[in-house]
Formats: sequence, C-alpha cells, structure tokens
Amino acid sequence: MNIHEYQAKQLFQHYHIPIPEGQSASTPEQAEAVAQQLGGGTWVVKAQVHAGGRGKVGGVKLANSVAAVGQYSRDLLGRRLVTQQTDAAGLPIGAVLVEKTYPIKRELYLSLVLDRASERLIFIASAAGGMDIETVAHDTPELILTVPVHPAAGLQGYQCRKVGYALGLQGGQQKALAAIMQGLYDLFLAKDASQIEINPLIETDTGELLALDAKINFDDNAVALHPDILAMKDPAQEDDKENEAQQFGLNYITLDGNIGCMVNGAGLAMATMDLVKLKGGLPANFLDVGGGTTVAKVCEAFKLILSDGTVKAVLVNIFGGIVKCDVIAEGILEAIKQIHVSVPVVVRLEGTNVEEGRALLSNTGLNLYAAEDLAHAAEQVVKLAEAA
Repeated sequence: MNIHEYQAKQLFQHYHIPIPEGQSASTPEQAEAVAQQLGGGTWVVKAQVHAGGRGKVGGVKLANSVAAVGQYSRDLLGRRLVTQQTDAAGLPIGAVLVEKTYPIKRELYLSLVLDRASERLIFIASAAGGMDIETVAHDTPELILTVPVHPAAGLQGYQCRKVGYALGLQGGQQKALAAIMQGLYDLFLAKDASQIEINPLIETDTGELLALDAKINFDDNAVALHPDILAMKDPAQEDDKENEAQQFGLNYITLDGNIGCMVNGAGLAMATMDLVKLKGGLPANFLDVGGGTTVAKVCEAFKLILSDGTVKAVLVNIFGGIVKCDVIAEGILEAIKQIHVSVPVVVRLEGTNVEEGRALLSNTGLNLYAAEDLAHAAEQVVKLAEAA
C-alpha cells in the first residue's frame, strides 16, 4: 500500500525526521491560505499522486507569490498527472502540498528497504541525490552505499557514522543523520513498511538536513494491523476493479490484454497466463479466486472480469482441491444469470467434483466451451478472442 507524500511527512514528524514547513490543500483557496500562514517569499506546490517523476511533467511548481500558489493549485487540482511511473491515463490530483522553499547546498539520497535475499533491512545512501537511483546504480555504482542492519542488534552508531562519512557530512550533521536513520528504522518496524525513501535529503546552506521528499510503501499483509495507516489509503489512486476485488477477498491485477482469466491459486494463474501468451494471446488480468471460495465469491469474480470492456473472451481454469469444481460451475452460471455475457467463455475444470462441475456446465445453451486439456483451452480462448 502506498500513501501520499504529505501523509508520509506527517509520519516523519512523529518519528522526529526533519521536513520542510508545509501543509496539504484540496482547493486553491486552501493552498493560498497555507502559503500566507507559512510566510516567506517563495513556495513550492507539489501535486499529490502515487507516482514519482512529478517534477519532470509539471507536477511540481515554484511560486513567487500567494496568487501564483493559488493559480498553480487551480491548474493542478482536478486534472490527471501522467508520469513515467503511471499508465497513459495518469492519476487524479485531489490534493497539493504547499511548502516553504529552502536554499539547497546539496541533494543526497537515503532509503531503507527490505532485502529478502539477505533477510535484512538495508540502508541505501548516495551523495547523488535528486536523481533516479536506478540510473545512479547503473552508471556510477561506486556512488551507492548499502548498509545491512542485523535484526537482533538493530541499527548501530558506527553504521550511521559510516553512512555520514560516505555522504560527506561533518560535525553536528553526523548526529542529525543518526537521528534521521533511527527514525526511519523505528518507523519501518512500527508500521510494517516495505520501503521508505527520501530523495532528496537536502543539506541547506546553513548545514541543516531536511527530507525534501518522502515515499513510504507498506506491507499489504500487515496493513490490517494498523488502522491509522489504512485510513490513509486513497482509493482514487488505485485501479477501481482492484479495489472492488479486495472487498471480496479476490487477488486481482489489471493487465493490458483482451483475454480474461479466472484461476484458483497464484501459481496456476501465472502458468495459465504464460500459456495464453505462448499461444499468441494477451491476458487482460490476473485473478486468483483463492482456495476456500464460495458461489457468491466466484460470481463476483466473474462479474469483475466481464466489467472490463476490453475483454473479448474468458478462460476459467480451475483445479479442484479445497475449492470444488461444482462450486466454480455454480458461480459461473449464477454470474451469467445476473449479468449479460456477450463474450465466449472457455472452462477447463479438473480435480474434486469435476464430473459434477462439467455436468452443470453442459447443455446450458450458453456461450460456454468445455475443455479438458489446458493447452487446448488456451488455444481455443485465443482463437475466440481473435474472432471477436
């Protein structure tokens, strides 16, 4: 789960990580009021979307007057921002962050991520902040420092000093950096984050360190344990169908193809999509209905697939174990009764109660095609989609 920059900075404040003075606004009038309250001669107006690269596409504006703050906010609010990290439709801007500006001496990079290979939290730091860290790592890997933290020992002072030396910090800056790193570490553990990134972490002309930007990702499996974090979720920044799927306990991801897929089990779903592509088709989604499902759940899953206007055919691939084939069959038939199905549906059932399931789907007079072999089912659904 992602949150907005202004929300991440609110968490930073709680963990004593220094940030610029600022406040979010959802109207131009609110933005102007924030600028007046902050004072100063220049402000930055930042579009709040769950994507990076905002500054490259006009999502970050420097304002020299309160009136300019209002105008930039008026230009941004209500539109969709397309960046290199979004699709062609972009993401809606429902809020802006108005902050005071600070004279920047240097831009640094600092993040804390979970490295599953080493089973460690790892600090990543670089003196080349303000840039795409992937580009820095590829072109100048010597500028990247990684510091793993042992889970039993926790963050150590010498590790903070090591990062500080690599960033060229001196005197009181070392102590300030140690406090920032400890704050990131405490926040990561307390809120079950999966990544925290500050890019850039700036050094002002007076030597102060400030988190000019803030990005936090959280472990989806742990968000239910943190109501305060869950309350920060912005459904407008996510795919509508994916949000709807979550309400029914379905694992759904929108893709770019035209063949809808409904499968039980993540591994089988990925194998099914691979086979569809091997046969010349393109999946429209990843949809895992899970192990312990019900007729109602399958019905909602089927309706979810068909709500995508790009879907020209549907492949249902079920291996009955915990979820029985006749339950899937009942769900398919119930969905067809509830909504108008205008696309062909290829169903491959195997496993527990397979004969009962096939019997339910046979002789229905509906646009259903039965397949016992997965390879044949994939070939058939690709042909039907092409014909459509």
